[in-house]
Amino acid sequence: MRNILPVLTVVAVIIVIWYAAAIGMNKKWTYDQAARAKVEVSLTEMVKDTWTQDRPVLPAPHQIVQELYKSVVLKKVTSKRSLVFHGTITLAATMLGFVFGTLAGIFLAVGIVHNRAMDMSVMPWAIASQTIPILAIAPMIVVVMNSMGGTDFLGKETATAIFGYQPAFMKGLLPKAVIAAYLSFFPVVVGMVKGLRSPDQMQLDLLKTYNASNSRTFWALRLPSSTPYLFTSLKVGMAASLVGAIVSELSSSPLRGLGARMLTGSYYGQTIQIWAALFAAATLAATLVAMISMIERISLKRMGMN
Repeated sequence: MRNILPVLTVVAVIIVIWYAAAIGMNKKWTYDQAARAKVEVSLTEMVKDTWTQDRPVLPAPHQIVQELYKSVVLKKVTSKRSLVFHGTITLAATMLGFVFGTLAGIFLAVGIVHNRAMDMSVMPWAIASQTIPILAIAPMIVVVMNSMGGTDFLGKETATAIFGYQPAFMKGLLPKAVIAAYLSFFPVVVGMVKGLRSPDQMQLDLLKTYNASNSRTFWALRLPSSTPYLFTSLKVGMAASLVGAIVSELSSSPLRGLGARMLTGSYYGQTIQIWAALFAAATLAATLVAMISMIERISLKRMGMN
């Protein structure tokens, strides 16, 4: 209870500030409408209107909750108005990009640690790659892969043979996964390089006295020592992968996924829809990171590190 009370207090303060901000940002519309109708509105009526507008500048918290309930619970999961439908598409791109990025990051880190040429050449390029705005290269990747015809994961024929049909999340999946991998591989590279180099010289010298090979040193010392660093980088990489997937959905066609949901909401001024998609994305990210944290606790406990 002592741990929950501070969290609930912070949440309550945020909600109060949010409602107050909604009044301040939405009242202009209320007063403008009253002036056009040549009527006066009381303070109570103004507050009520700012919390119930169809297209507010800042939706009130209860409006977002209502939209989430409507688009998650009341809509069929196959409906294009369902956040579950769009969330599944974003999740598929996130996970595939996360796997690609993690594998690439681990292999690059191993090469950087064991090969000085890679350390001097690959690491600066990896750092420089993160200075390129993802919004600039995402449309380029989508266009290039569309022109090459390699956008569907597994291919339509293979997917149909496995599932009996082509799932919606597989259409145009590869470009989004590539963009997600582009953002997620860097935290893994940095974390794994730090982890693989974490053993001190005394430990390395001890293995040398036992005539241990480089591969034996890697599996017996470097890799176990890097495990805490790996899980920390995986959490960051997962969040980065989700960001990449959402950004890629702003450029992909057809418009599907949580990013596309935000984009269509901005087209039509549906701010409540945008905020609901944002909260859905945040919930998805928190769930994925929590799963990694659970695996981390179990793994480190079995390794005697926790």
